[in-house]
Amino acid sequence: MGKKGNALGIKIDVDTYQGMKKGVPCLLDILDRFNIKATFYLSMGPDASGRAVLQLIKNPLFLKKMIKSNAPGLYGLKTALYGTLLPSPMIALSFPEIVRQIISTGHEVQFHAWDHRRWQDELHIKSIEWIKEWFEKGINAFIKLTGHMPASFGAPAWLIDDRVMEIIKEYKFDYLSCTRAKESFIHEKIGVMEIPSDLPCIEETGIDNAASAIISVLKSGGIHVLPVHAEVEGGIRSNYFIQLLEQIKMMNYPVTTLCEIKKLLPENISVRKYKMDLLAGRSALCAA
Repeated sequence: MGKKGNALGIKIDVDTYQGMKKGVPCLLDILDRFNIKATFYLSMGPDASGRAVLQLIKNPLFLKKMIKSNAPGLYGLKTALYGTLLPSPMIALSFPEIVRQIISTGHEVQFHAWDHRRWQDELHIKSIEWIKEWFEKGINAFIKLTGHMPASFGAPAWLIDDRVMEIIKEYKFDYLSCTRAKESFIHEKIGVMEIPSDLPCIEETGIDNAASAIISVLKSGGIHVLPVHAEVEGGIRSNYFIQLLEQIKMMNYPVTTLCEIKKLLPENISVRKYKMDLLAGRSALCAA
């Protein structure tokens, strides 16, 4: 076993139809190879990824991120057209058998999104009624696929606001994973534990620097959460993910789900309010 107090939670976000169809089965195989469990945050509803083209015009940082991460190779041509020239297919709702496989193999499944793209791009201009309906559709779909309420919510693109927090309070989640904070905390006003993604994504550091950046943090020990994307580590970056897990295994660092991470955290963690920040390598503000 690793040193006492060390644990690495793996948080896998599934944002697209292709990520669910191809990325998740690939990741399940990799995780099985290493005999480790992870937490999958699933997008339930329409894949409108093609609408990201609007961000290419509005946000130069988004274009830079797409070039740096080799977005065409990661997501494919069809994904780039969903919601524009091609209709939006449902994501997790299209693959109930894959959802069952995730659960039957011992991984944790939680709620990520109804419409990921519109949340990521348009949350700031949407009404509170739209947000409420978004949660209702997504959580009803989650119940349909799993037979139970989600215990956690992980916001798309780590994007939240005070309206979202008020709605989250109504669902009485056990914990959230909606921020990029450096350590866990209790969300002010709603009293819910936050287990943040504190380690970097590949697209933020670049493929050449990602593993070294992650390993350098783990060498100091402690509890950490690694954000993984089904479209990336379950796609053309799967070899990178395998190599990273091999390094983590050599360190004897315990790897687990976020619900297990929650059990390891002390009860007297700090109460704080999230803040919005532009992190290195990202194209838009996210909660930190």
